[in-house]
Formats: sequence, structure tokens, C-alpha cells
Amino acid sequence: MFGYWNDFYFIPVILQVITIIHALKTGRRDWIYLLIFLPLIGAVIYFFMELLPELTQGRSLKKYLFPKQQINEWERKVQISESITNKLGLSKAYAEQKQYDKAITLSLSCLKGVYSDDPAILLQLARQYFHNRQYKESLAYFDRLNVRNGNNLVMPENELLYIRAQENIGELEQADKGYRQTIRTQHSLEAMYYYGLFLKNQQQKAEAREQFQRVRSEIKLLPKYLRKRNGVWARKSIRELIALK
Repeated sequence: MFGYWNDFYFIPVILQVITIIHALKTGRRDWIYLLIFLPLIGAVIYFFMELLPELTQGRSLKKYLFPKQQINEWERKVQISESITNKLGLSKAYAEQKQYDKAITLSLSCLKGVYSDDPAILLQLARQYFHNRQYKESLAYFDRLNVRNGNNLVMPENELLYIRAQENIGELEQADKGYRQTIRTQHSLEAMYYYGLFLKNQQQKAEAREQFQRVRSEIKLLPKYLRKRNGVWARKSIRELIALK
């Protein structure tokens, strides 16, 4: 019996290595200690709380196993034809793998001629600059998009990125106002979570706890398909509540 299990002793080690690498690459560093000190249990918990929700929300297993395949496919298309469509597709593929400098360079190269004020390219640049932590540049492109669209960023997630960029450059009063307004008008659980983080960073721990608890409470009121879509914010809020105790 023990000999049987000895043949598979390496499985927990492999799972541990895979989950640690994934956590590091995707910025989930708060999981590292759990994955190191509780290898098998930690990997199982990580899979169900982080990987499985992403897979069920449409992120294919193929992207995890062959992360550069999409980049290779788009690079081949660009070599055949340097069209705006192909270059933007390659830019998005770079961004998905967090190669934001390459993504931004390609997106900028598309912003010329008849496309110099294209809203899709402006939005792509605003988001890519944000994820590259170039918040002033992100705000600049969001502002251009805002003017182009008649003071309307179209989607709630764009408004939230704008507010978070304001927070990251120190425009705290505007960010606080933006979070409150977005929560009031959009009733966004994602906004509640990030507002909780904002309050936590301002040492307003009681108010932060209230926001995280609100996410936990309100997700129960949503239809099943929306609970599934917003589950990540509930899980993140639970972790924050545990950390605040």
C-alpha cells in the first residue's frame, strides 16, 4: 500500500510548483505562504478559489497550458499583413500575457490617420496603460475617450478603472467621490470591493470592513448567473475580512 503511494509522491510537488508559478505570474502573492507550507491542501484550495472560477468564466484551459500560442498566431498574422485588425489583435494577446510595453507600442502604432481618434484604440490604450501602472497616461487616454464619446465611458468597468487610476495618482477626494457614485448608480460589487481596499489604505478599517461585508451580503440577492459572474469579489472580500480581524 505504502509502495503504491510512494509511486505518486511527486504529484503534490508538481501541483505545488504549478500553483506557485501561476500565483506569481498573475500577481496573487498573498497565496504563496499557503502554497509553500501546505503544499497539497493549499494547491487544492487555490484551484477551487482562483483557477476554477476563471475557467468557468470562459478562460480556456488552453490559455493556461499554452499561454504563448495566441501570441504566436497573431504574430504570424501580422507578418502576413500589418493591418490594424491584426496589430490590435497581437496587442491584446501581449496584454493577456502581461507584456504591456509591447502591447502599448503596438496600440500606439495603430492610432494614426483615420484611426487617430478611434474609440476602440483609445480604450485599449487606456486599459493597457492602467494595467502597466502608468496611471497618468491611462487617465489621459480615458479623458480623450470621454470627450470622443460625449462624456460617457460607456461601460461601468471603464469608469471603475478611471477611479482607481485617480486613486493611484493621489487624487483621493475625486476617487472617494467616484467610488460612492459608481456604487450608488451601478450597484457594482466590484466597486464595493475596491472601495473597501481604498478605505483600508486610508486606515478607515471599520468602513472598509463594512464594504467587504456588504459584498458578501448582496451577492446572495443576485440571480444565479450574476452570483457566478461576481463570485470573485465575494471571495476576495472574505479574504480581506479575515485579514482585518
